[in-house]
Amino acid sequence: MQPELSRFSLIYPDEQTQSYHYDRNNRPNIDMFVLDELGLLEVLDLKNSNLDEYFTSDPKVIKHRMSVFDDMLKFPEISATLNKLIPILTDIMELRRLEADTGETESYLESITEIELYIASISTLNAGLSEIKDKLKSDALRTLAFRISELAESDYYKELNIKLSELTNRVRDIRSVTIGVNLDAQLRPSSAGVLSINPEPFRSGDVLEKILRLNFKDDEYTCIANLVPFSKKQSENQKTALALAFNSAINDVYKQSLRSWKRIVQSYVLENTDFLLNLIPEIEFLVKGTALLRTLKSKGLSLCIPEIPEDNENVFDAVELYNPCVALKVDYDIVTNDLKMDRDNAMIYVLTGPNRGGKSVITCAIGLSQVMMQLGMFVPAASARISIADGIFTHFPTGADDTIDKGRLGEECARLRDIFECISSRSLVLLDESLSSTGSFEASYIAAEVLAGLSRIGCRTLFSTHLHELAAEIDNINARTAPENGMPIDTLVAGIEDGVRSFKIFRQKPDGKSYARDIADKYGLSYENIVSKIK
Repeated sequence: MQPELSRFSLIYPDEQTQSYHYDRNNRPNIDMFVLDELGLLEVLDLKNSNLDEYFTSDPKVIKHRMSVFDDMLKFPEISATLNKLIPILTDIMELRRLEADTGETESYLESITEIELYIASISTLNAGLSEIKDKLKSDALRTLAFRISELAESDYYKELNIKLSELTNRVRDIRSVTIGVNLDAQLRPSSAGVLSINPEPFRSGDVLEKILRLNFKDDEYTCIANLVPFSKKQSENQKTALALAFNSAINDVYKQSLRSWKRIVQSYVLENTDFLLNLIPEIEFLVKGTALLRTLKSKGLSLCIPEIPEDNENVFDAVELYNPCVALKVDYDIVTNDLKMDRDNAMIYVLTGPNRGGKSVITCAIGLSQVMMQLGMFVPAASARISIADGIFTHFPTGADDTIDKGRLGEECARLRDIFECISSRSLVLLDESLSSTGSFEASYIAAEVLAGLSRIGCRTLFSTHLHELAAEIDNINARTAPENGMPIDTLVAGIEDGVRSFKIFRQKPDGKSYARDIADKYGLSYENIVSKIK
């Protein structure tokens, strides 16, 4: 096997970036809890690994993966081929797991099976990739396709097929054995051995008729009496004892050829199979990630390869951004929004608006875009320019957990404190209805303190809240933090028109009374409507 493929990866451009990642470098602080809160695990759930293992802060790795996803979206046969490959590789892994628990003969026979599976894996890959290998753009898939083509066309691979066929014909065609048993003077068995190994199974006959006719010479494959160990009355231990005896005899017959075959497995096939087995988690990630992206595209939704600023710029700028998890659940056109976080506009936004007006949806959309980019996937937007985050931190509504000792407000404040212990200016912080467990006066005061702290840190933040009065404090917070180089804070509003939620997000000051008035009118609860009904 070529040395450059000994640690070949589909999702890392070279061995250095792969090793660096597994040494836990360039790994952002994004955990499974955050992914669950954002809703990603509902639409991208892996069985062979955890999704948070694939996050990276390396732009080189991100661009490498996006190139792979681009190829897989353009050529559906790649995913189809990889889906066929996974059960073959899974069978190889199961064989290896069982091999240590089996006897010598079974081990040799399993080795033959493993080679058959290896040949099947190469054939499957070659059949699926050979016709498109010249059209592929990503380095990873091109390398895989051309290497598999070399293996499938090599003389050694062809010879392997021939030798496998010869050996399986010898071993797999065993249907019966002829045994000889020596008897002593009292007709008791004194010794036994295998006389021949036959390609045909023996046939049961009418025992009485055979004995009376004494016609055995020309019918050597007809049984005239079953051996006792395989009668219905015998115990499993007795049956196992005979089976072991037969296996031992067969092993003696085929020992030399099977051992020779085992060396072939160890010297060649195992190395090539290991190269493929190591790809199983990556293949699942790529196939399921591609399926998610393809489903979004099939609904007519935009996906883009984001621009990643290479300097120290800290920005989140998305055009026609949407929440992919919500888009997958609805059968109507999804509402998109534009959002820009940077030093010149605002690094932190306070989003207010009516209940069920889209505040949580856009909050998660920002987090999902950042998450998908740092997985190396396309971003759910028409275009985007997003800086890499060193971590994503969420503070979403929770149940009554951990509130017995601290109370609900205490629990919320403790979680906020924990976030401040982890974040930096390169982090993304998403707060949804934080501090909703207390009155508006206390909540607004604590929220103002939190926003001031986030401004000083300078991280990108969206604070979605029901606290409309908090907006009146934004200017005071900016004035407080500006002398200390605090990042600017501004307000966003989830729109409502004629009492109907538009789910559009506008950059403006909130007017809590107008929301309440529209909703009151919608349900006939304005003073005028009530009076008219009374009259």
